[in-house]
Amino acid sequence: MNIIIIGAGEVGRHLAESLSTQLHNITLIEASQGRSDAINESLDASVLCGNGAAATTLAEANVGECDLFLALTSLDNTNLVSASIAKSLGAKKTVARVHASVEREEWLFDYRNHFGIDYLFSTERLAAVELVKFVRNPEGLVVEDIARGRIELHQYKVSADSLAVGVPIAELRMPERVRIACIMRDGVNTIPGGKDQLLPGDLVTLFGEPSQLDPVISLLDARAQRKKDLKVVIFGGGEYAFALAQMLEGASIHVRIMEKSESECRHLSSLLQDTLIINGDPTSLQQLREEQVDQADFFIAVSPDDEDNVMACLQAKSLGTEYCLTLIHRADYADAIYRNRQRLGILAAVSPRLATNRDLLRFMETGKYNKVSELQGGVEVIQLGIKEAAKVVGQKVAEIKWPRGAALVGLLREHMAIVPTGEDTLNAEDTVYAIVTSEGRKPLVNLLTKS
Repeated sequence: MNIIIIGAGEVGRHLAESLSTQLHNITLIEASQGRSDAINESLDASVLCGNGAAATTLAEANVGECDLFLALTSLDNTNLVSASIAKSLGAKKTVARVHASVEREEWLFDYRNHFGIDYLFSTERLAAVELVKFVRNPEGLVVEDIARGRIELHQYKVSADSLAVGVPIAELRMPERVRIACIMRDGVNTIPGGKDQLLPGDLVTLFGEPSQLDPVISLLDARAQRKKDLKVVIFGGGEYAFALAQMLEGASIHVRIMEKSESECRHLSSLLQDTLIINGDPTSLQQLREEQVDQADFFIAVSPDDEDNVMACLQAKSLGTEYCLTLIHRADYADAIYRNRQRLGILAAVSPRLATNRDLLRFMETGKYNKVSELQGGVEVIQLGIKEAAKVVGQKVAEIKWPRGAALVGLLREHMAIVPTGEDTLNAEDTVYAIVTSEGRKPLVNLLTKS
């Protein structure tokens, strides 16, 4: 693929390094002469020093022949303008990085359609989604998110005393927008129908809106009763803390934020309705004691300083916090912490750069679909768009003859993401998520893309 990246900061440089090893043709545009010179010596890519939001610079980079254009600077305005110009000049697919504050305004103003950009994302929100996975399921087998975290995938084993054992799936009392999409039994994966029954030891893959998954998980495994009234303490303010707190509030979790800056505390208080904001220093053992951090289920450090984050987690763990998570901005630090997580008492370290890489790598697929995730037994979660000429356009989900080995699990339409029911109608340009076996993948792609 011909890929152009605007911005050689932490996010852009790291992604360019990763993609350049995969035989893609990479052009990196950076405004700083010093930074572009340094990168030119170390990176297997074409490096161009210039303004990525200028049409002349983009034309010089042959943007009209670009398969994927990624605007990854730290400036929202530059990214939006450059991606918009690139699209007008012929780039096939454009992606722009924005801060979480812009992404939050999607309900008020459609930046994506206004600027003609295919995809907007924020590193803050992507990192927050990764952290929330551990809060929702610290001991779980697999947790994945699709549709920007609005739909989750969970895997659980069916216990012998589960009330779901021996009951046809169609008769299980489950929330409307939760699906049992896949069952692994004796190492073999199947996509079940309504008449299929669950047996003890089955590994069940669930898809659902996060707020609706808990009762189904408890139905599958009586021992997996979720602890009610979870308590989470967040160290650090800014966009990372806000995005994380906002997600946790939506899951009915008690959230406190400890932040050193008084002005940042006031700002967060104006944005968050159900989060307690505390002006304090979580690296101080005394302050952690005063705030009874030992009674928290999770301590999550998201400050800009990696060393402070790790130290605060160590302090919280020593006081008795059950689970500690940290944001690590340097990917090499994240690797070191992962290798030593048991000794440090840190459940996970999340790198915004790596979270961004994982999110953007799905655009590297050159076929008709993008692979979102691969599960045990060769089953995949794929994403694809419904073409205007497809026969399914205008039909209800229940009216469509779905191929064997494929199940629809998510529907993304503009800003709305749902697990579809039989009454939902498919429209042209909808983005759908499906779980497929090897035999079901091609027939499903043909069904949704061909006339």
